[in-house]
Amino acid sequence: MKRRSFISGTTTALSGIGLSALSHNNPNKGRIIQPLKVCTTLDQEKVSFHFEVINESIKVVHIADTHLFMDDERGIPIQKYSNRMAKAYNQTTHFQTKERTSPKKSFEQTIGFAKKVNADLITLVGDIFSFPSELAIEWVKSKLDASGIPYIYVAGNHDWHYEGMEGSLDTLRNTWIKNRLWPLYQGNNPLMAKYEIKGIRFLAIDNSTYEINNEQLEFFSDQIDTGLPLVLLVHIPMYAPGKNISFGCGNPYWGAATDRSFELERRPKWPENGHTQTTFDFYNKVFNAPNLLAIFAGHSHRNSVEFIKGKPQIVSDDNASGGYLDIDFLPLEEEHKKLILK
Repeated sequence: MKRRSFISGTTTALSGIGLSALSHNNPNKGRIIQPLKVCTTLDQEKVSFHFEVINESIKVVHIADTHLFMDDERGIPIQKYSNRMAKAYNQTTHFQTKERTSPKKSFEQTIGFAKKVNADLITLVGDIFSFPSELAIEWVKSKLDASGIPYIYVAGNHDWHYEGMEGSLDTLRNTWIKNRLWPLYQGNNPLMAKYEIKGIRFLAIDNSTYEINNEQLEFFSDQIDTGLPLVLLVHIPMYAPGKNISFGCGNPYWGAATDRSFELERRPKWPENGHTQTTFDFYNKVFNAPNLLAIFAGHSHRNSVEFIKGKPQIVSDDNASGGYLDIDFLPLEEEHKKLILK
């Protein structure tokens, strides 16, 4: 597998967005809009956010696209649907050492790193599996439970996809979430869930069909209305103008005309008319949400950062090759407040 490098060097950006806060004395009275200064720094896999609304630090280890392919006798009856992806990432090249590695080894090393740095949270944003193997799902669940670290999982397009199996994307997603992936959701809604960590609300929203449904849009709108600091976790990155990819949630060019992989992946072709209006409405709400701090995604197997209307979207490299993000949410130090908040 050909490797793609991390962003070299360090990138620092300062963006200003408005933070909505409900009045605790009278929550029905309206909103107070306060300017929120966000300082974001990226140095390869290391990501740091400095916010004036954070009172204590939060350490997050972010994992996407491990593509575990292990299987056992339970998968034999449906091997015709898993054969290609079972061979896709058997051996990879580590993003740092350039040595040969594997998805299983990379996942174990990343969980070990999370334990070493005393992470507050592990985020897993999809394609942890190349197909919904019972053995692989059980193995991941055991590793996460043994770590003792809280985690959030949201599915990617491969996690529930058996190539060539009949059914719509929504039907297949629902089927394999129910039959295989369910334990990873810890009793939460698989398509939309909220998790609060030290005052920041992390939102896991499944866009692994490339689309957003009405219930997800309503859920996200409700979270904006809370006025709490939000972090959005999705598998498919939000569309960024100028980014040379045919996908992206909210991409105006996404559709049948740009679908080059449907035959290879043996799945339904993307719709002739592109995204639904609901998906576009979600896109607009994301980038107009005054209390959204950041977006984290995967899928592209390439580390990148985009700022869209002042909001940072960080996309991680694939964990199959050892990639991960080491994320710190930090309060602004007093000296930085003097420098930045003026």
